[in-house]
Amino acid sequence: MHKYNKILTLIFFLILSGSYAYSGTNSAEVVDRVVAVVNEEIISLSELSSAVNPYAERMKSLGYPPEKEREMLFKVREDMLEQLINQKLTDQESKKYSISVSEKELDNAIERVKEVNHYTDEDLRSMLAKEGMSMEGYRNKVKEHLIRSKLLNFAVKSKIIITGDEIKSYYNSNIEKYRGEKTYNLKNMVKRVGLSVSDGEKQNIRSKMEEIYNKLKMGQIFEDVGKEYADSEFDVKNLDLGMFKYNELSPEIQEAIKGLKAGDFTKVVETEVGYQIVYIEKIEEKPDKSLEEVTPEIQDILFGEVVERKFESWIGDLRQKSHIKVIK
Repeated sequence: MHKYNKILTLIFFLILSGSYAYSGTNSAEVVDRVVAVVNEEIISLSELSSAVNPYAERMKSLGYPPEKEREMLFKVREDMLEQLINQKLTDQESKKYSISVSEKELDNAIERVKEVNHYTDEDLRSMLAKEGMSMEGYRNKVKEHLIRSKLLNFAVKSKIIITGDEIKSYYNSNIEKYRGEKTYNLKNMVKRVGLSVSDGEKQNIRSKMEEIYNKLKMGQIFEDVGKEYADSEFDVKNLDLGMFKYNELSPEIQEAIKGLKAGDFTKVVETEVGYQIVYIEKIEEKPDKSLEEVTPEIQDILFGEVVERKFESWIGDLRQKSHIKVIK
């Protein structure tokens, strides 16, 4: 209690003076001020500014009117201050329960970051330097994140149970998400049509593409016909388009391939890029995913939703029990 009163006295002095005072000699120099008190700890203006500055820079680059920019900046400042308060509270709880992270855990976490992003150690250091952060500063940030994750697991996650009924209900409500789907391996012959091409020229191009289509109908091989016309003055492009889900295709191509099988080709299709004939090389059909197959995925989704709600409730309760003072 004596320690708490002593800290409050110090904070009160800082609030009255509107600053922290520090001097390496006998003279004081104003360098900062208090923006919030969280139990026995303070949040300084410099901490808040460090959190807000990246967003402020982005806003300036977007060229908003000054009034709109000030309004958005004020909202970001308020949001970031709330986040800093929550971070202080979670850090205090971590200390309360002696939650820590070993150097090995920290090294492993950073190695995972490098692995996922395909970074070498040099790449990571270079990326951090561009962000104005040292490796030591980055390690501290990662350590804070790991400690908070452990606290979240201790305080929230360990108390969450996802039932089989909840999983089944989610599956039935999102059944379309787990329907089987077809993917099409497509090739095409395309004659591009520029914006400056006249209606007469377009008609000639269409007639030539119909000629190609008729050759295909007579049984000539798609690749052979494509090569023949690619080597001619007509200069048709032959493209291997790769694999597509049906809903990834343009409406014109969707309509053209309806009812076709592997080895079939479409009629001449007019699209944004020009006239095309599309060849279906292969169709892969995936069956519906069963409840058993997607149970782990649904568990993760539901778990994430519950964690978010539980965390908001937990941090709300923690804030009510804490001494928090925001200084405007």
